[in-house]
Amino acid sequence: MTLFDYKSEEAIGTVYSVDTGTVIVTVSDVEHLRSLQVNRLVVLRSSKAGQHLIGLINKITRKALAESIDEDSGEDVPEDITVVENIIRVVLIGTLLDMVGTTPNVFRRTLETVPEIDANCFVLEGERLTKFMQSISKSLQEGKQPLSLGTYTIDEDAEAWIDGNKFFQRHAVVVGSTGSGKSWSVARILEQVAELPNANAILFDIHGEYAPMRSDGIQHLRVAGPGDLDGSKNLDDGIVFLPYWLLTYEEMLALLLDRSDQNAPNQAMVFSREVTSAKRSKLEEEGKAEVLANFTVDSPVPYSLDTIMDRLIYLNEERVEGAKKGTTKAGDFNSKLSRFIQRLDAKRKDRRLTFLFGDPEHCMNYEWMPTLCTRLLGSTGQQDKGGVKIIDFSEVPSDILPLIIGLVARVVFSVQQWTLKENRHPIALVCDEAHLYIPARTEASAVNEAAVNNFERIAKEGRKYGVGLVVVSQRPAEVSRTVLSQCNNYVAMRLTNAEDQAVVRRLLPDSLGGFSDLLPILDIGEALVVGDCSMLPSRIRIEEPKTKPASATIEFWDEWSKDKASEGIADAVEYMRRQSKS
Repeated sequence: MTLFDYKSEEAIGTVYSVDTGTVIVTVSDVEHLRSLQVNRLVVLRSSKAGQHLIGLINKITRKALAESIDEDSGEDVPEDITVVENIIRVVLIGTLLDMVGTTPNVFRRTLETVPEIDANCFVLEGERLTKFMQSISKSLQEGKQPLSLGTYTIDEDAEAWIDGNKFFQRHAVVVGSTGSGKSWSVARILEQVAELPNANAILFDIHGEYAPMRSDGIQHLRVAGPGDLDGSKNLDDGIVFLPYWLLTYEEMLALLLDRSDQNAPNQAMVFSREVTSAKRSKLEEEGKAEVLANFTVDSPVPYSLDTIMDRLIYLNEERVEGAKKGTTKAGDFNSKLSRFIQRLDAKRKDRRLTFLFGDPEHCMNYEWMPTLCTRLLGSTGQQDKGGVKIIDFSEVPSDILPLIIGLVARVVFSVQQWTLKENRHPIALVCDEAHLYIPARTEASAVNEAAVNNFERIAKEGRKYGVGLVVVSQRPAEVSRTVLSQCNNYVAMRLTNAEDQAVVRRLLPDSLGGFSDLLPILDIGEALVVGDCSMLPSRIRIEEPKTKPASATIEFWDEWSKDKASEGIADAVEYMRRQSKS
């Protein structure tokens, strides 16, 4: 049975003009005009039988036009004659086909035809709207395991589904001001991912707010802090060490080198030479002849930083034979490595960098990296733990946070890249608070640069290797433009900042630019969903997750109104001193 069985008398107007994807409709009855709303759906008769075009009302206008008068007619006419014109502008978003094969009412986001002039236009509402939304949901569910976000704002009886394949493989953006419901949305999505038998995703949790999320498909990991310095805990305890030898040469220099130092080129060259030599020694010790023949300074091979330090100190103090017999002179690098050595020594002694320079014995084993990568990239079906990994970075110092998150992302991408195609299992990286470590180029420091490069490469090439990105931020204006431009799905919640609104507006298709005008007036938990994953641009009320993240805004006035305040300042000072809350 056809879904749109409209009768001609139900038409609100007729097509006046047609552009590529925009239609102007004239509305004869002012009562019809009053009942219309911007961003509501309408149906237009197609020039092809068995097809109806679906459009979104973009603008409603009522204007008065001066009537032209034929002065030669000789008729008595009033001095002021005006004609009122009621028009609506409609953006075409897709086609509903009455039948495709044996399947009735199939919606497609294509425009094979455009409406003819004087074609009837009808409002999509009531029971027809519900059936239309249900037909969209049905088409998404058939043969797939779709992703549910909540319900449509225009029809709360219809559940809002999106295509999980397209959402992750074509990258996604979730944006919204503080308190708009971003964390709910992310939690809602991850809960459903975790229920899949072979789920595989990593969430970068910057503030530990996703700690309450618990299920069989979710595992929690924490980057090691100062309290883990003894190295007694490991991956089995949910503690992640990311030893310095996982860093590339450029990443190590970003961490250690002061590029304003006049001796920086010498320091970089010597460090590269000594690291290469130390890795060669380790490979010879392990008997890895094939790796030895092709390794580079960036190859993830364990090496001793003590050996590097001893060599740097030796070269910094080295004296060689002078021109005259029995005399000595300063070596080529004498006194030129002092600042580099001091910076390296300071980093090694910084207890906050336990995860990087703590050197637990198990992390220096050549066979340790496959264990780490199995935990990071293993799906639910490949390990005993859950396939959704929530990694808590809250104890990582903010000044090197971009470098460390970029390191994890690079390791994941590199392993996926080198995995044989038939063995590759897709993985999604969910980047919470992305503006902190994927900043726009104008705001990128030397430490940030490496992280930005890693994420931009994933955004450009990730789909080929089964790596999807979900970028979550309250400040899209501060996130890398390159990364955002590669994302084809947008979940935009309330945004009040004009710069952030402008970024989202630029990301949307030109025909839907006006859709973004809703951003500042969305309710908490409401989102505009646009992109490849959604059958049509929609305003959706996100359903609350089963477990809410610990990100609720503190109620200032209510807390101040209590008779007694919480007491924890002394404990906080002690936590700050020992750099750990545990």
